[in-house]
Amino acid sequence: MASNETPEVVVAAAAPKPEVAAADERYCWVCFATDEDDKLAPWVQPCNCRGATKWVHQSCLQRWVDEKQKGNTFKRVCCPQCQSEYIIVLPSMGTLANVLEGIDTMIKRISPFLTAGVIVGSFYWMAVTYGAVTVLQTVGYEEGLDLMERAEPIVLLIGLPAIPVGLILGRMIRWEEFVLRFLQTKSFSVRKFPMLNLLLPIASLEDDPAYGSSSGGNGGESSPQQPPPTNGLPPGTVVSSDPVSATRVLCGALLLPTVSSVVGRVFFDSIQNNFQRVLVGGFAFVAIKGALKIYYRQKQYNRKKQRRILDFTPENIRKYTTASSGPQQQRAEQNAPRV
Repeated sequence: MASNETPEVVVAAAAPKPEVAAADERYCWVCFATDEDDKLAPWVQPCNCRGATKWVHQSCLQRWVDEKQKGNTFKRVCCPQCQSEYIIVLPSMGTLANVLEGIDTMIKRISPFLTAGVIVGSFYWMAVTYGAVTVLQTVGYEEGLDLMERAEPIVLLIGLPAIPVGLILGRMIRWEEFVLRFLQTKSFSVRKFPMLNLLLPIASLEDDPAYGSSSGGNGGESSPQQPPPTNGLPPGTVVSSDPVSATRVLCGALLLPTVSSVVGRVFFDSIQNNFQRVLVGGFAFVAIKGALKIYYRQKQYNRKKQRRILDFTPENIRKYTTASSGPQQQRAEQNAPRV
């Protein structure tokens, strides 16, 4: 007889999957190693970071802190992410070691200021020595000694180093540039200063190729407002510039008393007073040097106004390229367009 009992079906409940402890997995943000890479290395959570960057190896963090402190044990170090200051505990080294460490720290702090003071003091006494030598050179040896002996110490301490400073500041006044700017402006006309045109190479504005010729086609009559040609340069294209050289200014300023003394002895020996002779020699040297510089710079300016860039043709290459160019000239002629 068959049984009517139905077999019991036992449904086994699915076993719960073990949770992956990804949040508990640690890796060092310095060396990027995990617990599996080095199971014996001590870990530390030194800051307020959360997530994967809150853990770091103690040894890795020690090396990173050493790089940041750069020998200064008491320098504060913060987390590069959350900017929390690391709590660094240093054990005591003893009384004597602590005193030596304090002295070493103090020396490190005051060393930059001491170095700056030594450098400034060296330059100051160099300026004082230069000022004293300049006084003896310009006034005379015996008169200079007597003058400095009778002067107050505070006057010497301030006045002597002011001599090279004044010479350098005076050398930086480029009066030749003001004269050149006046000569090169549109408002300057050669016709107003005919004698000056005989001394300096001043080109008239009408003769400038950028503005065309002064003579027109109406019987040689000059047109006062003739427009520039189509292939001319626009106004302001030619710029005369002379960059300031610090070494040139320094050498020129410091050598001025010596040069003035030499010029005074050679050309103005009839002047009995040594100071007046040096003063006149210095003015003469500055004036002649400035005039020669103005002449030279004006020549450069006129040459620059006449400069033109020609077409890259075989004829111009053969005419203006030097023979010393050799293979470069041959390649240029080959690459030049045929007309």
